[in-house]
Amino acid sequence: MTAGAIFSFHDGYVLIVGSQTRESVGFSKKGIAVASDDRTCDLTSYVDLSSVPAVRRLGKNALFESLRKAVPFEYLTIAGLDLEGYEFGCSQSIDTDMPPLYTEIYFAEKMSPEDPLIVAGKTKKTVYTDEEAFDLASPSQRLLYLLRAHGVRNRILFPLCRNEVVYGAVCFTNERLFTQGEREFLSMMVEPLHSAVTKPIMDRFAADHLRLTRGELLCLKLASRGLTSEGIADQSCYTLETINSYLKSATRKLGASNRVEAVAEAIRKRLID
Repeated sequence: MTAGAIFSFHDGYVLIVGSQTRESVGFSKKGIAVASDDRTCDLTSYVDLSSVPAVRRLGKNALFESLRKAVPFEYLTIAGLDLEGYEFGCSQSIDTDMPPLYTEIYFAEKMSPEDPLIVAGKTKKTVYTDEEAFDLASPSQRLLYLLRAHGVRNRILFPLCRNEVVYGAVCFTNERLFTQGEREFLSMMVEPLHSAVTKPIMDRFAADHLRLTRGELLCLKLASRGLTSEGIADQSCYTLETINSYLKSATRKLGASNRVEAVAEAIRKRLID
């Protein structure tokens, strides 16, 4: 088995794994690529975001274990990226330690669009449990069977929103229902947890996915330090005209309405420090 990359964050690790051996459980069906936990894979081996497996296995992680000590849970899923086409519900970016066969079947059979928990979290934009979501819409017998057969119990979904758009979500499962206090604690943890797990992919691919050039990123970075266009010209090799052009282009690509919003968006997407 070939060694791969381990991406470190905080005091733990997240494993991005590949599916290159016959004995692995990795597969690709119906447009969903799933990475197995039998071997790791360096993100630099992928040419762009679209080539990265959509579903990736989470490895053991000190951060996850520390969280489990505060609030016991069984399985964890971190879904969605803050990038167009990769938001929660698109099934294009999933990091999970759910049972491999459950994950394989769930995504191969495209259950997500009809899963009441996913639908409720995406449309209602608030925390939902299986019990609450199933009161809104009845789950299919196939989904109920899959959940029971693999011991996936008492799911709770925390959507992450920006500008009324649900871009990501974190889902926990447990043998018992989470208490109100546990729900409140987890709600404070999900955003930093999502950011930590998705950071390697965002760092590697976000700028390219948004088609931001090196010059645009540099101008955004210098602007984030409070420099005007004239100040950026003093700190770079670009003319004033080029700087204004770069900032205007970057603002458009980031979907912002002005330079200040563009800088804030670039920082939030971790495109600049």
